[in-house]
Amino acid sequence: METVVLLAQTALTFWLAAWLFTGVLDNILYPEMNETFTAQVLSMARLREDYPADYALIAHRRIENPRIQRLLFRFIVFAETLAVLVLAVGTVLLGLAVFGIVSPEIARPVALMGALLFTSVWSGFLVAGNWFAYWYCHEWSQNTHYQMTLWGLGTMVFLVVS
Repeated sequence: METVVLLAQTALTFWLAAWLFTGVLDNILYPEMNETFTAQVLSMARLREDYPADYALIAHRRIENPRIQRLLFRFIVFAETLAVLVLAVGTVLLGLAVFGIVSPEIARPVALMGALLFTSVWSGFLVAGNWFAYWYCHEWSQNTHYQMTLWGLGTMVFLVVS
């Protein structure tokens, strides 16, 4: 049974890494795709256009400086990249643990740290998004961030309870 549990943990950790890797790759190769939306959320551009009365209440929270917006986007890419790297190492270690080459007691904490970083990225988006009221005009993003947070949390639980 331990081998099957380790195999399942390896797969779950791998899928987190693979999913986030595709996002990191796009953010590095095609930054304008997500950097534009990040800037819109930070500046509250859509909120200003679609809900001017609500925008007026919290407009003091906006960040309109393009340099700060780019810096925050780069920080996000850094955090995502760090999560992918730790998840990849955790995946390899768990895979080695399946074959008895590495102790599961070494592999699981690394995978857990990767899952924590993954979950923290998405939780961070939820908290920051709440501050910038992104649920008004970027609800599809908020939904994705909730789902990714839950996926990461579920993986963390599975890594701990075995």
